Amino acid sequence: MANPTGAFGLRPVRYLNGSPWNGATVKCYISASYGTALFIGDPVLINPTAAHREASGKYPTIAASAGTDGTIVLGAIVSFDPLVTDLTKQYNPASTERYANVCMDPNVVFEIRGDGGGTPTDVFVWSNAAMIATGAGSTITGLSGFHLDEGTTTDPRADQSLPLLIVGTSKRDDESPITDNTLWEVVLNTRYNATGLVLGVTA
Repeated sequence: MANPTGAFGLRPVRYLNGSPWNGATVKCYISASYGTALFIGDPVLINPTAAHREASGKYPTIAASAGTDGTIVLGAIVSFDPLVTDLTKQYNPASTERYANVCMDPNVVFEIRGDGGGTPTDVFVWSNAAMIATGAGSTITGLSGFHLDEGTTTDPRADQSLPLLIVGTSKRDDESPITDNTLWEVVLNTRYNATGLVLGVTA
């Protein structure tokens, strides 16, 4: 059975200890000066531009992460607070002030669809991996355009500069494991140390 091909980015499903994800997120701020659209499932990091920061300091200010080799992924967008000027918007348009709810727990396991660009094998499990934006996010569904890069640009491998760590394949009965467009389970390869956020979990 062929797997679906559509992208949706990172979707939290459970914790590393096997318990279901409890839905916990961190409320984050998106500046009206930030000129990039954001979608549900997009990888994000702390916005490095000081002028974009939320004025009260209560909420982290986020920006998109490329999810590629050497980039930090702090978490993934799970939802947005309603946009009062247009309640139909499931995504956040560029240059639109809004709050997003982000899953950034390093113990959360996310699902992400493979891009079908390589030859997946069981060696991919416990390898590091990159993400790849195979298209723009959907302005209809609000879902991200990111896949896991199965080898189109970057093969999964033991390399701590890659932002994801593959911990297995989906347990869903309707998914075919270890084939094109595999539904992978991953954790974020971002950890905290004395200098801040770093990449660094290698299988």
